[in-house]
Amino acid sequence: MTCAELLIRLLRDTHGVDTVFGIPGVHTVALYRGLTDGALRHVTPRHEQGAGFMADGYARATGRPGVCLIITGPGMTNIATAMGQALADSVPMLVISSVNRRDTLGRGQGRLHELASQQQLMAGVSRFSHTLLDPAALPEVLARAFAVFQGQRPGPVHIEIPIDLFDAPASPPATWQAPRLYRPVPDPEGLTAAAQWLREAQRPLVLLGGGCVAAPDAARELVTRLDAPTATTINAKGLLGRDHPLDLGANASLPAVRELAREADVILAVGTELGETDYDVVFDDGFDLTGRLIRIDVDAQQLVRNQTVSLGLVGDAGRSLEQLLAHFPAPLARGGRERTARVQAALGLSHDPALAPFVPLYAALEEALPEAILVGDSTAPVYAGNHLVAQPAPRRYFNASTGYGTLGYGLPAALGAQLGQPALPVIALVGDGGMMFTLSELATAVEERLPVVILLWHNQGYEEIRRYMDAHGVERLGVDIQAPDFQTLAAGFGCLATRVGGPAELARALAARPTDGPLLIEVDAHAWQRSLTSA
Repeated sequence: MTCAELLIRLLRDTHGVDTVFGIPGVHTVALYRGLTDGALRHVTPRHEQGAGFMADGYARATGRPGVCLIITGPGMTNIATAMGQALADSVPMLVISSVNRRDTLGRGQGRLHELASQQQLMAGVSRFSHTLLDPAALPEVLARAFAVFQGQRPGPVHIEIPIDLFDAPASPPATWQAPRLYRPVPDPEGLTAAAQWLREAQRPLVLLGGGCVAAPDAARELVTRLDAPTATTINAKGLLGRDHPLDLGANASLPAVRELAREADVILAVGTELGETDYDVVFDDGFDLTGRLIRIDVDAQQLVRNQTVSLGLVGDAGRSLEQLLAHFPAPLARGGRERTARVQAALGLSHDPALAPFVPLYAALEEALPEAILVGDSTAPVYAGNHLVAQPAPRRYFNASTGYGTLGYGLPAALGAQLGQPALPVIALVGDGGMMFTLSELATAVEERLPVVILLWHNQGYEEIRRYMDAHGVERLGVDIQAPDFQTLAAGFGCLATRVGGPAELARALAARPTDGPLLIEVDAHAWQRSLTSA
């Protein structure tokens, strides 16, 4: 077989890949010989950034790596933004690209799609970037990529293959079976010490991040036995289910939770980087931990970032929760539920003027589609949803307001989530500004007949930046942009569309959503506000 054929076989038969995202180009046509027999489902986005965001959404919704096949040069610079988002949020993504012939690399001859060093460019947005120089090394290089996804802090991996190697002869491996890898667990002595600190604590606090999403049962049971108020990050929403009496939500940036954090004598932080976009969205460096901090993370370097650690344990978050749980055979009682209830009352989220307009929006979504995966861009409903939304399970709420904070993520990531979880409804939460970044992916949604609901919050421009300009005394410029007629655009793509101005209209639109294609629901933000004040 050829190197290209071997690659497809390894992805499918060794590493269990079932879907790839890519746009064919003259440098990658050899890869497509291995795809025409239906070995893998190939989804064609309309831009390589869309391919990366689709792979990201697929990975977050399923827990399996999203895989992209990308051309040399511009294809790679196009997907770099999506890789940056995945890197910041520890999302497993495999990007396989072509690169120019081995004998031309680094020579600056003006070859098609040539970069001085494509590998160096992509190394900055990946866990590692590798140039394959020998087809015999392909099984090992792919195994390294999946070892990153399974055994350490995940993120994008980039493998580039020179175009003269695609048709080169390659021998199949001795076995197609992948090695069995187990994730690391903390040192037993350190785990015992952590358990002792938690047992002696009077005012414990738990912080759970996206690294914990594979172990929701252990997470729920541990916080229950610790009787400790628990804050989750945005990527950990749903970890404790809906209405858990110890769940503070993703509200660590708000004053009431920050006060609780300052008062905590022992803090357990698991699978969270304690980063700005989860704990300091007001950007004042005001999240202070004065008690003893126990951190558990699969990345040893992460243990010493952002906050001063007292006891650090290297280990997989899920395995660590399970092992720590064994140290607490019976529930403790430290008034955790009462402490949590007081903070929730102080937060008063549903009455917060900034959040109140979105309470009926999320109520309508939950009423119509309670099991839906919510995938968001950087937009007003998402900023509110980060505080308001509670989900029944993890991997059902994620967006681009965390980490890298890109625009254009919501629509293609929702399509990837729908491809990965076809049995669950998926809702894309986008704004009129961010929608324009990846609007072309409506064509992919229609072509693939994906029943994604696209909830477009139309507030006539970049509202978040308008507010920042106003708050800082900067005259508005570049934010009051002209919007297209989204109804006409959707029709041009063959996508059903409707416009709503209030909760009742939204409920009717959701009830009538199609099951064999996307629906764009354009919410007139100003009409929505008027409907609430007149009710």
